[in-house]
Amino acid sequence: MKNFAFGIKRRAALALAALTFSFTASAQVITLHGASQFNEDHAFTKTMAKFEELVKKYYGKPINFVMHNNSSLGLEKDYFAYMNQGKAVDFAVVSPAHMSTFSRAAPFIDAPFLFRDLDHWNKVLNSDVLNPIADEIAQKAEVMLIGYAGGGTRNIFVNKPMRNLTEMRGMKVRVQGAPIWSKTFAAIGLSPTVIAYNEVYNAIQNGVIAAGENEAAGVEQMKFFEVAPNLSMTQHAITVRPLCFSKKTFDKLPADLKAAIVKAGKEAGAYGRELESSQDTAKLEALEKAGKLKRIAFTDRARMQQLVDPIMAAYAKEIGADAIHAKIMAIK
Repeated sequence: MKNFAFGIKRRAALALAALTFSFTASAQVITLHGASQFNEDHAFTKTMAKFEELVKKYYGKPINFVMHNNSSLGLEKDYFAYMNQGKAVDFAVVSPAHMSTFSRAAPFIDAPFLFRDLDHWNKVLNSDVLNPIADEIAQKAEVMLIGYAGGGTRNIFVNKPMRNLTEMRGMKVRVQGAPIWSKTFAAIGLSPTVIAYNEVYNAIQNGVIAAGENEAAGVEQMKFFEVAPNLSMTQHAITVRPLCFSKKTFDKLPADLKAAIVKAGKEAGAYGRELESSQDTAKLEALEKAGKLKRIAFTDRARMQQLVDPIMAAYAKEIGADAIHAKIMAIK
């Protein structure tokens, strides 16, 4: 009888041990949260999906990912704040403009006339030139830039064909609010005007301005082609959208997962650049085929760059990024 009772107790103890191990093992499965302003079809969201896929591949252990799409956790500026605090969001694609509180040089990553073309842009992002800015953001904001996505090329949409700087001289064009945009566009002989993004359509329609500037996705989404059907291919800016990761989260992770995240981040960023740059061209081709806009060859791109270079150099010096600017310009 005693042996029977002992057997029951032993089996109960083993069952409890097994149950305890199960809960412990389950608790060790890490969950990472990502956020996107867009749906699952957007290039940024797809970039993060690729990041998830690659982390799982390189880590090789059970891990959970949860994506919060369609701005369910706010906007990019909110994601960056959450990552800085180490809560709610562990990774996201964020515009450099939202990092300026921690680094004056951060918006320089996305400045106009910084890249000569897509080839130059890719070479810069595949190098270590931007590391000092990334290091400053990691130190001051506790957010790591683990990859670089983006790839939308910005051109000028205008209400009549504009092929060169002579034809554009004095033209009123809407620019973003950052001072560097007004300074560079004034340097090439245009009349830059800061207008709220959602007012650009009406401003062109009513003759307040003649043009604006954006990448293909923005032209398509806001239907700018209805009031400005000519797209002068100035290629004056190419977007850079860093894939970010919370350093507070990163510091708590095991070494093998850290290594997987760093490797996956770089590769996912490259994937995102290829995806968005190809989508950019495809959108323009589709709009042109549908007769909604006409791409106008722009012949003064080199002259435009020449006029802007001194302005960019002065701006880089002002924000302490002159050494970085020099290295970017030296990349051929």
